[in-house]
Amino acid sequence: MKYWRGYIVAAAFALLSVGLMHFAAAHQNLVDMFYPYVTRMIQDALANWTANASFCLWQVLAVVLVVLFIASIVVMILLKWNVFQWLGWVLSAVCLLWCAHTGLYGLNQYAGPLADDIRLNMYVVGDSTTPLINATTYFQEKTNELALQVPRDSDGRIDAPAFQKTAAQAADGFHTLVYEKNLSVFAGTTTPVKELGWADMYASMGITGVSMPLTGEAAVNPNLPAVSLPFTICHEMAHRMCIAKERDANMAAFLAATANSDPIYQYSGYFMAFQYCYNSLSTISTSTAANAVKRLYEGLNPQVRQDLADYSNYFNTTIDPQASDFANSVNDAYLQASGDKSGIKSYGEVTDLLLSWYWQEIYQPNHTDDEEEEDAFDPFDEEYVYQEGLEVAKVS
Repeated sequence: MKYWRGYIVAAAFALLSVGLMHFAAAHQNLVDMFYPYVTRMIQDALANWTANASFCLWQVLAVVLVVLFIASIVVMILLKWNVFQWLGWVLSAVCLLWCAHTGLYGLNQYAGPLADDIRLNMYVVGDSTTPLINATTYFQEKTNELALQVPRDSDGRIDAPAFQKTAAQAADGFHTLVYEKNLSVFAGTTTPVKELGWADMYASMGITGVSMPLTGEAAVNPNLPAVSLPFTICHEMAHRMCIAKERDANMAAFLAATANSDPIYQYSGYFMAFQYCYNSLSTISTSTAANAVKRLYEGLNPQVRQDLADYSNYFNTTIDPQASDFANSVNDAYLQASGDKSGIKSYGEVTDLLLSWYWQEIYQPNHTDDEEEEDAFDPFDEEYVYQEGLEVAKVS
């Protein structure tokens, strides 16, 4: 029996985790009523505590766990422990960490969509590509406009401040969303994100940032291109605010970046929004979409093209295909196991949210009068016909 104790403990934690996820999936409205608020307070407390260290504590803990794992193997060999028994306790430790993650953060995957929290009505596109073309055009125009407002060096590249200063500036956008836009979903901690340690290793896997709920730390690769760094900082901060879904974190990053008073943040937000919509438009195999893609790219000003080239060059030169495939597989498995069935595809699904935002915040307010004029009923207009078949009223 003693050989099975570790497996029994592991099974107990695993069943508790699965039970919590099944409960959350079956009672999403109940979970949404309290869970995000409780976990947001926990993340706030953890972030304030871990902020005393300039480095990522979770990375240190990860090293400690690896050392302990190796040491346990050595001790097992020297003391001739039963391998089966040892493996059971290793599994119990893994299941304990997963259970803690699920309880402290993971159930946010089952909370309501961000669209509800930001009062965004989801726009149904249908078969037409015109709405996506219009939205992408808008983001392109804003990107062109803001590209001229950011400071640049003699080579025309963004002259961004140091990482710490850039990270501290992110709070400005979230404060605007909370106190001016009255969006309480962004009322979590705005403690600056940290620099991600072992940046080159993570860059080779295509990882731009990591949020660790067990320590309340959000970290971003400091070597990212200046044009995408602010957006990524906001993305990881959104995760720490318990916005768990990747599509929602991307949308939160767009809103926070564009609400920021710093032109570099605004530019980063619209640049990434254009990227997502442009890439989605590129996947549509119609002549209309192809012509739009060509026109949109040709319409980018030189500054945007330079930043786009630097952005693409960074990932093309730093990513190791095998390491990236492995990291994507792990991340995809994690997201699906956490409740997001779209997996890593959910990153790109932000296009639906961006399109809906454009339709609600930009298009409709500027076309309300036209629609009202089109829909207004004129009893003396002979083009109108009553459903009952009555004749249209005429002036005598």
